[in-house]
Amino acid sequence: MALTDNIDFDALTPVHWVGIAAAAVTGVYHLVTGVQIGGVFGVSFLFATAGFALGIAAVLVAYRPRLVYLLGIPFTGGQIVLWYLLNDVPPIPAGHAVDKGAQVVLIAALIVLLRRET
Repeated sequence: MALTDNIDFDALTPVHWVGIAAAAVTGVYHLVTGVQIGGVFGVSFLFATAGFALGIAAVLVAYRPRLVYLLGIPFTGGQIVLWYLLNDVPPIPAGHAVDKGAQVVLIAALIVLLRRET
């Protein structure tokens, strides 16, 4: 039994794939940042990475999609708020801009997917 046996690729729409890609971008960004920073603060980035990875996995296997979308919106939005509160902006470094752009795209995809579920 392969890992992909539980994934219905035909059920995944382009919006799903955009959301998955955006979550992957921000997840990788948080992984790299967490490893670079290290310490307790770095661990918080690794927890964020785990959240994005679990969200991707849940979407791929269609595990309680409505709940995943509902939880993903404030989880991702919270990342943006925390970033704004903990950083001196402007200017916005390029890496941060890519991460925040991916998060905005992810939130938009989650909202669209949530609206389709209701």
